[in-house]
Amino acid sequence: MGGAFYEPRGGGRYLSTELTAGPWSSDSQHFGPPSALIVRELERCAPRQDAVLSRVVFEILGPVPVAELEVRARVERPGRTVELLSAELTAGSRPVVKAHAWRISGADTAAIAAGGPGRLEPPEAAGPMGIPDGWGRGYLDAMEWRTLRGGLFDQGGATVWVRPLVDLVDGEKTTALQRLFTVADSASGVSSLLDIRQWIFINTDLSVHLHRRPTGDWFALDAETTIGPGGVGLATSALHDEAGPVGRTAQALVVRPRT
Repeated sequence: MGGAFYEPRGGGRYLSTELTAGPWSSDSQHFGPPSALIVRELERCAPRQDAVLSRVVFEILGPVPVAELEVRARVERPGRTVELLSAELTAGSRPVVKAHAWRISGADTAAIAAGGPGRLEPPEAAGPMGIPDGWGRGYLDAMEWRTLRGGLFDQGGATVWVRPLVDLVDGEKTTALQRLFTVADSASGVSSLLDIRQWIFINTDLSVHLHRRPTGDWFALDAETTIGPGGVGLATSALHDEAGPVGRTAQALVVRPRT
């Protein structure tokens, strides 16, 4: 599949392509591509080869339009061991996403590395996952989906391998970290408990914690959704690459009936 999620326009500006369009509207983006675009900017912000982004939190201030965007990042709190970075994504003059990230300098803890869930079966052991009626197709068609359990056709928990079929920015090689973030926001979709034709369940944020650098092209979401009694939900997932677990995600959900 050709194309990219974004075309560079210079000066931190990017033209969104139709491949960024999300399941709710062809005019607004799935949050996977814009979160990855922000992470790309964070990677380039006063870069340090020895440091790892350990946590990134995105506050989604409103729908991200399929339009020209501008992204900026800066160091909020410098430090030798720990740094706090921030970023903002704007559409026109309107901020649509604010993000904060902790960046931690590397150290050799390989001898004591432990904990976390077990490794998943690999992508080649998973079956293809189709896209049901009622889901917008831009972003969904730009990704390859393979399921170990559940998925968009099955309400409830899911374990799904995903990889992008297009570059993040046209003419650039996408990093493993950027690829991971194109996937991370999909936990609430693959583990949905509700019919998208009858209910809206949109996340107001995305939190991603990582305990090591991700590698490869494929990333898995071992995801669950919980719906509370007052219009609020929570989607969480364990993130994996083919080498094993790499981190966790969480999303707060606004849950409403379609009118």
